[in-house]
Amino acid sequence: MNRFHFILFFITIFFFSCKEETTNARKATGKINNISVIIDDLLWNGEIGDSIRNKFASPVIGLPQEEPLFNINQYPVKLMEGFMTDSRNIIVIKKDTKENFKIVKNQYASPQNVFHISGKAANDILCLIQKNAAEIIKTIHQTEIEEFQRINKKSLLGQKFFKENFNLNLDVPSNYQLMLQKDGFAWFKKEIISGNTSLLLYQVPMSSIENSNSKVSNIIKMRDSIGKLYIHGKELNTNMITEEAYAPYFFNIVLNYKKAYETKGTWELKNDFMSGPFINYAIVDKENDRILVLEGFCYSPSKEKRDLMLELEAIIKSVKINKKPLTKEKSKIMAMFENRD
Repeated sequence: MNRFHFILFFITIFFFSCKEETTNARKATGKINNISVIIDDLLWNGEIGDSIRNKFASPVIGLPQEEPLFNINQYPVKLMEGFMTDSRNIIVIKKDTKENFKIVKNQYASPQNVFHISGKAANDILCLIQKNAAEIIKTIHQTEIEEFQRINKKSLLGQKFFKENFNLNLDVPSNYQLMLQKDGFAWFKKEIISGNTSLLLYQVPMSSIENSNSKVSNIIKMRDSIGKLYIHGKELNTNMITEEAYAPYFFNIVLNYKKAYETKGTWELKNDFMSGPFINYAIVDKENDRILVLEGFCYSPSKEKRDLMLELEAIIKSVKINKKPLTKEKSKIMAMFENRD
């Protein structure tokens, strides 16, 4: 075997070895919105542990009761080689000779985020946590969204309904049932032990939000109009409205490569006791000359709602709007909002 063939043989063996190692990577495990923090007890019980809890277990915005962003499980560094290395999200904190922050993807399993934070002294580590907390939260949140989407793909409703009625694709789990369909409006619901979760789809004219008025006010007005039309309690005059006591949270975002508005808050039934959280996405869809609205809300008075709302967010963020517009008459809702304007 000459030198060339030896090098070629070595590269081939190396390639297939690496490929096999990637293929056989362990599957990441663990509950949704959980973080494994690998840190010695001495650091965990001091300022560093307090900082981690303050950053990653702070209350989720838009929920009626306080719930933490993530559930945190702490393990000493000596237990690093164990079951927690299969966790989807791991933060490793230790003292070292130099300051360092890095994110390693799929280090022990897949999909997985491993955040390494190290510093000479406690203050160095605290500064790194403060500086990088927002990126860590964003990365973990996106991973949990993708995990829900992966789980949902095991059994989905057919796409025909969404294509024909709203000109889009949307990954809605098959355990959601179509409760109400009107021209330009659809309401899907899933029953759970503690209540139910709901998904709304509808479209309104551009002018209903994209005008000189406050976009938050326009979205609240839009939501309450839809609630008055279609979302009612068992008694008369108990339609769904945006809870008046608390202003919703509002964000400008990009969804499916389009400008969109994200609104989080709480809903209630007028003249009734029922209430819960909602998350509303109003997408500026210029190709189809509309604001496409996708909203999720839940009713679960005796249970935590964080993960229920994350699943609804994951469903909504699977949306893919078709570029070629539908050629059909304006829906009842579109006409109603245009006449109101």
